[in-house]
Amino acid sequence: MDMHAGRAVKDFMHRYLEVVPQDSTVTAAAERMAVRRIGCLLVESDDSERGPVGIITEADLVRKVLAKRLDPTVTTVDRVMVSPIVTIAGDRLMLDASQLMETNHVRHLCVEEAGEIVGIVSVRDLVRSFVDVESGPVRDLDQVYRPLSVLMATSLATIQSDASLFSSAELMRERRIGSLLTIEAGEIVGIVTERDLVWKGLACNRDPDSTHVSAVMSSPLLGIDVNRTIRDASKAMAEQSVRHLAVTESGKIVGVLSIRDLVKMVSIRDRPRFLAKT
Repeated sequence: MDMHAGRAVKDFMHRYLEVVPQDSTVTAAAERMAVRRIGCLLVESDDSERGPVGIITEADLVRKVLAKRLDPTVTTVDRVMVSPIVTIAGDRLMLDASQLMETNHVRHLCVEEAGEIVGIVSVRDLVRSFVDVESGPVRDLDQVYRPLSVLMATSLATIQSDASLFSSAELMRERRIGSLLTIEAGEIVGIVTERDLVWKGLACNRDPDSTHVSAVMSSPLLGIDVNRTIRDASKAMAEQSVRHLAVTESGKIVGVLSIRDLVKMVSIRDRPRFLAKT
């Protein structure tokens, strides 16, 4: 196989699927995500023979429930799930998976074989596959001077640490982003992510209006020097189980790097190959 094309989806997918009934509450779904330490759940219909009918992610819970003031204790997952599910065949390339994620603006794809969903692949799996190969769009960037400066977002989205969970969720929804840097006394002290809002907020049944961001944010902020490699950044994210890193230069934060930034770059550089196949 062409090393630039990478490996097949089935080599990186997770075969164990977490499934919840469609009448489960958002609170129950958030609790399951927090306990299992995962970012999505499949939703099954009342008819078990139909298989999963939707998928619900941390982003769905933040943008469609928390940011819209829906009561998570009574709102059921079938009201906010994504349906139909975006799928990909297991023998397709991981590069193809990145194109589908970018096109559909999703972080997870269900893997389908013989008409059945047999696994799931995430944006984190994509990054792992891209970094593992000996050549390709990620490796090409190793030859670029300070590649992290090319990938990182330099416009820093921030929020005061004493702001409410609702305010942070609303801002994430408006800007269609998954994290905010937290500010205290004019200094960046941490980060709050969709995962924090779900695992530490919704799953713990915290009041979104009276709970401050400081109660759920991650601090201190994990950082990486701008002169480090993409492999270094990917390894740091994997070891710390995070999707965002602060990029620093001479000890000062100059940008934020996310897993989505890396996948988007790969998709853009690979688009000519993908379009030539379709």
